[in-house]
Amino acid sequence: MAKQAKMILDSAYRVASVDKRIFGSFIEHLGRAVYDGIYQPGNPLSDEDGFRRDVMELVRELQVPIVRYPGGNFVSSFEWEDSVGPVERRPRRLELAWQALETNEIGINEFARWARKVNADVMMGVNLGTRGMTDACNLLEYCNFAGGTKYSDLRISHGVKEPHRIKVWCLGNEMDGAWQQGHKTMHEYGRTAEETAKLMKLIDPDIELVSCGSSHRDMPTFPEWERVTLEHTYDYVDYVSMHEYYDNEADDVADFLAKSDDMDDFIRSMIAVCDYVKALKRGRKTINLSFDEWNVWFHSKAKEREIRENSPWGIAMPVLEDIYTFEDALLVGLMLITLLKHADRVKMACLAQLVNVIAPIMTEQGGGPAWRQTIFYPFLHASRYGRGVVLQPLIQTTVHDTKCHENVTDMESVAVWNEEKGELTIFAVNRNPEEDIVLTADMRGMEGYRLLEHIVLEHEDRKMCNSVKGEAVAPRTVKQSEYKGDILTAMLHALSWNVLRFEKKNP
Repeated sequence: MAKQAKMILDSAYRVASVDKRIFGSFIEHLGRAVYDGIYQPGNPLSDEDGFRRDVMELVRELQVPIVRYPGGNFVSSFEWEDSVGPVERRPRRLELAWQALETNEIGINEFARWARKVNADVMMGVNLGTRGMTDACNLLEYCNFAGGTKYSDLRISHGVKEPHRIKVWCLGNEMDGAWQQGHKTMHEYGRTAEETAKLMKLIDPDIELVSCGSSHRDMPTFPEWERVTLEHTYDYVDYVSMHEYYDNEADDVADFLAKSDDMDDFIRSMIAVCDYVKALKRGRKTINLSFDEWNVWFHSKAKEREIRENSPWGIAMPVLEDIYTFEDALLVGLMLITLLKHADRVKMACLAQLVNVIAPIMTEQGGGPAWRQTIFYPFLHASRYGRGVVLQPLIQTTVHDTKCHENVTDMESVAVWNEEKGELTIFAVNRNPEEDIVLTADMRGMEGYRLLEHIVLEHEDRKMCNSVKGEAVAPRTVKQSEYKGDILTAMLHALSWNVLRFEKKNP
């Protein structure tokens, strides 16, 4: 017999409007993300600029509004001047973060052109590892100043008359990590970031700045890192960054799917630290969160180590190319639900990454076609249907324990209401590995809507993957829900991602 879950949904109980940038992504100069990923000149699938049309079509399908660039660990030794100007004059460099060779065929101006083609803004990172505030300011001037100065005129001489007007800037990357080039203590980073932010805001007061937060929740300096660094940067920054990846190396699906609870706890802890610093500073400004690296990542780590040990310094090496399973897609869906639940404070987020490198989009090596991984679909649904106001549902659901988690809810769910379009969407995951759930939702507070469709992503084999040969894991529309008298009854199968879409009835 199926388990039972109950929900009360009312338009009066609102969390916050969703900032569309919560559906951002990430392109780093790493592996085949740039070369062979978004850029492959000479391929019949590419356009006149060498950008792959099929990849751009899939990115536009996902409706990604902002893309973080150029890293990642890569940014901590990035010499931006090498990436602009005539391509034939650009130097090749040893890329130390990933022990690769960087050709600089694609740089700032080319990436900005690609971003415009996929209708995305750029989230630019500055090098606070091996460089510092002067170079960050020069880069900002190059990108955003109209003209009449050294670096803005340099951009114009490179054939880019109009400034890029990049709005969001990241002050370094994972500077708390010993693996980072130019790794700093919390006090060193706080002072550097404060002075850099101060100068950047003088150049362009309209930019938004992201202070570098902890690399993940288990860092020994978390959350002290955030407290100390934000005490320095509070007056100048708008966001603090968060990064987290999850794995299923233990092959325990129940415990794996409970890890979105860890993400929720991480966010709540980060909010507490930001609000503590606000109180300490007697401040009025609320520091929001940019969860600008998140995903499942573990399938490819052994191969990545092997390549770096046996054949480093290659160009576009096939590293970090996780091939995702159906159960990975479920956790990605759960993480999206978690981000939406915190829409009042999580204003930006970047699925890391976008193409080939731990990505929803893959291209076949050797110039073959692009294809959708399993994790493509929860992101697609959330990005398409998760724009509006997050509602706070009252949910009753059964729970279970796992090896490392207690009181794990069998069902996780969130609702997003787009009043202007007359649309309402309930996202729900049944993360119980064995039992179906019947969801009964009292929606009298959403009067005047009708059920449009029930989309499901599920598969009997939780290890099933997609490939260039076909999509074994793909969504389908099912008839396993009904909506009568403002009461929704929906069957949520064990281990399933569900999207229940409603539309306003015609007056």
